[in-house]
Amino acid sequence: MKTLGLVGGGQLGMMLTEAALQMSEHVSRVVALDPTGSCPASKAGAEQILGAYDDHDATLELAGRSDVLTYEFEGGNTDALESVISSGTAIVEPSPSTLKIIKDKLVQKEFLASHGIPVPDFAPVSTPDEIKAFLATYGRRAILKARRGGYDGKGNLEMRRAISAEAALKYFGERPVMLERRVNYEMEVSVVIARNTEGQTAAYPAVENIHESGILHTTIAPARTNKHVMRKALEVAKKTLGVLDGAGVFGIEMFVTRGGDILVNEIAPRVHNSGHHTLHSCSTSQFEQHIRAVLGMDLGSTEIRRPTVMHNILGPELMEGAYAEPKTTDPDVHIKMYKKDHTKPLRKLGHANIVGQRDDDVGSLLEKLEQIKHTLCVREKSAKARV
Repeated sequence: MKTLGLVGGGQLGMMLTEAALQMSEHVSRVVALDPTGSCPASKAGAEQILGAYDDHDATLELAGRSDVLTYEFEGGNTDALESVISSGTAIVEPSPSTLKIIKDKLVQKEFLASHGIPVPDFAPVSTPDEIKAFLATYGRRAILKARRGGYDGKGNLEMRRAISAEAALKYFGERPVMLERRVNYEMEVSVVIARNTEGQTAAYPAVENIHESGILHTTIAPARTNKHVMRKALEVAKKTLGVLDGAGVFGIEMFVTRGGDILVNEIAPRVHNSGHHTLHSCSTSQFEQHIRAVLGMDLGSTEIRRPTVMHNILGPELMEGAYAEPKTTDPDVHIKMYKKDHTKPLRKLGHANIVGQRDDDVGSLLEKLEQIKHTLCVREKSAKARV
């Protein structure tokens, strides 16, 4: 019986908490560190320590109340996590050394490239001349990225012709940045792969991801591609996992080029948005798998038993405050809301899994999504409902 500590108590922490508390023969309780009062994980049954993700003292408090410490967010304090390991206070998985690599996008890309893992062309830049030199070599199709802290398209700036190198740097202020060549890709895919503390690994089949404005909108499981691409994506994911330390679930995001090559975009050392389909498509969800991995248990099946399309439920662009949740009576549409009190523009509030039968084509599930998409939206609460 272990106490599981979580750095982060958002929606991923909530679903990890739900999975952990269902494994009551292995996990006695969950404690989450999160700066938001009544965070989603706490509403799922986790005890909460109120504090910043990178707060040194709060991290040590979390470790002191945990047997195994993991994270749903990359913003943890790596120095504090390393001191937890050296003191023997708690087990930390995945390794803080991996977290340290992944937190900085430039360090991550340099690390992957040094191990022969294919990535898009990139370079550190800090002056307008360095930006101009990169664009002269690779063309205007490039993205300027904040090295730390960006997610869901935030912290990225596409280098269009109307944007000067000087203006682009000014946009980021004092934040260190890198420049990356924009890939002419056929599709974006990801592989969610797990390794337990004994070295056993298991990977879910590659899924196809559809983004809009840098935010994941839809995941198609399995990906609509050929066996060669599926096999190659799995090979790259296994090679990537092989150079990283620690146990847990890792989300490996990749581009499939028009020539059929695979380039790694980013790595998440945690459960991943594109793995939410596993809650209904597989017998072992990514959340249960992560807990199995960090506790040193045998990993579960990763077979996709029922094809599934996952659709994120986002906050409307012109709406903030209280909201009414979508509902459905369709037994093959599973809505999962994240227990967030208020909506904000494009905030992730939940997701829906549209599940087919074993032999169904995902194309029919995408058609169904288009038919019901208008019902998968949060709406403003009526005045009567607010009273």
